Amino acid sequence: EAKKKGYASRAAFKLSELDDKFNFLKNGLRIVDLGAAPGGWTKVAVERTKPAKNDKGIVIALDIKEMEPIGGATIIRHDFLDEHAPDILKQALGGHADVILSDMASPASGHAATDHLRIMVLCEAALLFAYEVLAPNGTFIAKVLQGGTENELLNLIKRSFKTVRHSKPPSSRASSSEMYVVATGYKG
Repeated sequence: EAKKKGYASRAAFKLSELDDKFNFLKNGLRIVDLGAAPGGWTKVAVERTKPAKNDKGIVIALDIKEMEPIGGATIIRHDFLDEHAPDILKQALGGHADVILSDMASPASGHAATDHLRIMVLCEAALLFAYEVLAPNGTFIAKVLQGGTENELLNLIKRSFKTVRHSKPPSSRASSSEMYVVATGYKG
């Protein structure tokens, strides 16, 4: 289905479903997509915010893996955990972001507890970056895995955002422990 609709992966449906439910992708917004490869979320962000048709909007995608170009998006190949990544993104952004998206994940080890901790580290790194660049009332969306430590991170997020919810898009596999934290109304 993803290939038929021109998306690089099934993950595009997850972002579409999250946006249909929470309505955070609007025309003219400034979006940063972390862990963007192969580009499904980036393409959805471009389609829904239309950066090429207005002066304010921008979609910046970053991943350690190479990505095919996506019209309307700036693609940066870099490791987000590298100390220079935030500055590279800030320079490309040229100001505040309205939405930070993170679908980052490390390669699965097959050990559930280890995989959970790795994803939570990536989510926390994305959150720290969001604190630096999000505009007031901004939105932070990130993948988390159920496994025990997500409650600590959730409490941290709740201090900085007006509304924080967990959501499992219908296109996520039922057997997956993957969920998304949707934090809106960044307090700055």
